[in-house]
Amino acid sequence: MPSPLARLYEAEAYDTSRPPASHWQATAGPPPATTPLALPGRTGTAVIGAGVCGLAAALALALRGEEVAVLDAGPPGWGASGRSGGFVCIGGTKLSETAILRRFGAGEARAFVRFQEDAVAAVAETIATHAIAAEAGPPGEVCLAHSPAAFAALAAAARAREGLGGARARLVPPADLGPEGLAGPGFFGAAINPVGFPVHPLRYLHGLLGAATAAGVRTAFATPVSDLAPAAGGWRLATPAGPLAAARVLIATNGYSSETLPPWIAGRTLPVLSTILVTSPLPPSLRAETGFTDARMAFDSRTLLHYFRHLPDGRFLFGMRGGVSAAPAAQARTIARARAHLAALFPALAPAGIEHAWSGLACLTGSLTAFAGPVPGAEGLHAAFGWHGSGLAMATLAGRRLAPAILGAPSDLPAPLARAPRRFPLAPLRRTMLAAAYLAAGLADGPVGGRGGRSLTGPAAP
Repeated sequence: MPSPLARLYEAEAYDTSRPPASHWQATAGPPPATTPLALPGRTGTAVIGAGVCGLAAALALALRGEEVAVLDAGPPGWGASGRSGGFVCIGGTKLSETAILRRFGAGEARAFVRFQEDAVAAVAETIATHAIAAEAGPPGEVCLAHSPAAFAALAAAARAREGLGGARARLVPPADLGPEGLAGPGFFGAAINPVGFPVHPLRYLHGLLGAATAAGVRTAFATPVSDLAPAAGGWRLATPAGPLAAARVLIATNGYSSETLPPWIAGRTLPVLSTILVTSPLPPSLRAETGFTDARMAFDSRTLLHYFRHLPDGRFLFGMRGGVSAAPAAQARTIARARAHLAALFPALAPAGIEHAWSGLACLTGSLTAFAGPVPGAEGLHAAFGWHGSGLAMATLAGRRLAPAILGAPSDLPAPLARAPRRFPLAPLRRTMLAAAYLAAGLADGPVGGRGGRSLTGPAAP
């Protein structure tokens, strides 16, 4: 009998019959035509999860002549890849460069920094090669310091990253934020990394899906995999439409993974809710009034960070971490708190209409680094997850690089990605511990908006 899927949040977080009420869903247009997978059936490699990582791996495998089938519980782009903020940026970890250097050594730390920047280039290459209309925006990513101490920490982090071969960040002192178009209450300087650019994430995902289909990949959407078991010649995947036999399997479900698919993954991930608002189009005068007119994607240095950017059509996107429940009433409170934080950071936008508000699950790991590699003790089974909220770039390149390893070649992924993550301590209590961590982080971060906005502390109520 298939084992029951085990997940951390309420059923609403995984209800694929309800499309996210996102700006991306409203503006992406229909997904490309695909080649349906007939079930029951057999394939060379089965990919569970049709997000950026799964599709990038499927495309790379198909281009190597492999027979590939991709299965997803929802419709195209239903998960995190189609509901993110659209930041193509460095990431894949919550560890500082100093911590990575200490844990993995100089060589692997340099390789990881190079991989992060190569991942951004991989997205740009994918968009160009497959002519994806992803609304790519201006290059660079801005981190705004939420306190004077945070600005000093940004400068130190920039030096550490450059010392590992990373691109040089440009520091903007507080007095220059206004002329740079980076003003806002409670911002105390900025670091501008030249690497990265924003996209329409669902259009990017649709482009990857179209490229994979053109390369021969077959897909089964609205087809959840309820069980995965070793079988003669590989693996057997159970689905409502019938079984699929595969010689090899890649699990690429990130924050939507089940703790039982496979059991090895249990306790190694921590899905976290992220909430995004998109305003109605802003008139140029209101945009100027905010003081934040730079078109580059940006985020602040808070532990419970905010991320934001102007969209090409004049709307403003604002996202934040916080909240530990996907129940409707809790989500409504989180959205209300996000609106309050938007008004605190950008008071001119307090009366702006909110056209779309939605949430999704990002994913952390017990080691605070992403993972892409073989599942220990399970021949032919690979997994990739834990993008730590910055998966568009990292997942694209990790999926592409996993393809030869899935087919038996040596892995060329850096150690921070290739090393299997540890389990979280007291794993059954992860959500309880997350709520406590959010409370502590909110107190440590201090008021949102500083002297120029409303003083708001703490995470959204669960």
